Amino acid sequence: MVNSPSATEALKPAAARPRVEGDGASKVALRLEALWKTYPGSLQPAVQDLSLDVQDGEIVTLLGPSGCGKTTTLRIAAGLEVPDEGDIFFGDRPVVMTSRRLCLPPDKRNVGMVFQSYAIWPHMTVAENVAFPLKARKFPRKEITERVRRALDLVGMGGFEARSGPLLSGGQQQRVAFARALVTEPRVLLLDEPFSNLDAKLREQMRIQVKLLQKRLNIAMLFVTHDQIEALSLSNRIALMNFGVVQQQGHPRLLYEKPINEFVRDFVGKTLLFKGTVQTSNPGGQLAIALAGAPDCAIFGRTYNPDGIKSGEAVYVGVRPEDVEILPALGSKVPSGMIGGTAQAALFMGERIEYQIEVDGQGVIVIYGERHNPIEEGSKVWLKPRPEGHSAWASDWSHKQD
Repeated sequence: MVNSPSATEALKPAAARPRVEGDGASKVALRLEALWKTYPGSLQPAVQDLSLDVQDGEIVTLLGPSGCGKTTTLRIAAGLEVPDEGDIFFGDRPVVMTSRRLCLPPDKRNVGMVFQSYAIWPHMTVAENVAFPLKARKFPRKEITERVRRALDLVGMGGFEARSGPLLSGGQQQRVAFARALVTEPRVLLLDEPFSNLDAKLREQMRIQVKLLQKRLNIAMLFVTHDQIEALSLSNRIALMNFGVVQQQGHPRLLYEKPINEFVRDFVGKTLLFKGTVQTSNPGGQLAIALAGAPDCAIFGRTYNPDGIKSGEAVYVGVRPEDVEILPALGSKVPSGMIGGTAQAALFMGERIEYQIEVDGQGVIVIYGERHNPIEEGSKVWLKPRPEGHSAWASDWSHKQD
C-alpha cells in the first residue's frame, strides 16, 4: 500500500517507530484543496471551496449543525462521494484531481473509516469482522491472523475473537469497528459521528480511549461531529462549518475564546451578551467598554472589525458564563468592576448551580455558580465579570431602547 508502514511497524506506539531521515516534526497526511460539491436538484452547494490539512498525529474535527456539509466532506475524503471541483492528496500522492479526471476508489486511498452505525456483521465473529477488509485484499492467512490479534489488543478486545456480533454491547461494537478500520494500517482514519449511539457515560469513556489510542499510534484522524464537547475535548484543530463553508478553523481554545463571527460565537459553547458602550478603541481592534447599568464597571475586549466599531458606539460584549463570578450583595452600593442584579431562580445541577439573574440595565441572563455557597432565590447579587479577554460585536440596542 502506498505510504503505508510495514505490517510489523504500523500498530506500534509512535515513540517506537524509527524516524525517517529528513522527516520533519509532522507531515500532511491528508490535504483537501478547494473542494466543491453540489447534489443534483439542489441550488445550494453542500461544500463550498473547502481547503483543509490534517497532519500526521493530529485529530481535526469537522464541527457544525446538521446539513452544514461536514459528512459530505468526510465522504469525499473517503471516496464515497466525488467532488465537482478540487483536489485531494494523501501525503504527496494525489487521489482526486478533478481537472485531470483522477478519482481513486476508497480501497486505493489507504484510509480507514468508522461509521455511525459501526456496521458490525451479525453473522460473523469478532475476528471475522476485523479480518474482512484483509480477506477482501487477499492478504495471506498468517498475516491476517497476526494483524487481527494486534488490532483487537489495541482496542482492548483481545480474547473476544470468537464472540458473535449480536452478543456485543454498543461500546464493544464500536471497538470492533475501530479495530477493523485500523487493521489495514491506514495513514488516515475517518470517523463519522462514532459516539452518537452510545449513552453519555460511555461516550465520555470512549472519548478518552480514542484520544489515548490516537496518541499511541500517531495516526491522522478526520472526525465529524455536531457535539461541541467531543470536538473541544478531542481535537487538535476544529473546522467549524455552516452552509458548506468553513467559518473558522484552529485550536479549540481559539474558537472558544476568539470567535471570528457571530455564528462561531453562538455555536461553540454558551455566550452571554452584555450591553455596553465603547469608551476607547485602537486600530488593532482592542476596546474598553462601559457596561450598561453599571456606573463603575468597564471591561476590555476585541473586535474583528475595528473599522466598524468606534468610540461612543453601542456594542454587545460576548462573555462566557464561567467568566462571571456571582456574589451575594453586601450593601446597596455596587463595588467598582461589578454590576448588580437579582437572583430569580437557582437550579442545582450537581457540580454547579445555574442562576437566572435579572441584571441591572441588561435583562435576564443565566450564569454558573459553585455549589458550596448557594445564593437564595430572590436575593440581591453582585456580578463580577472577568475584566478582559471578551469579544465585542456591533449592536443597535441603544436605538431600540429609544
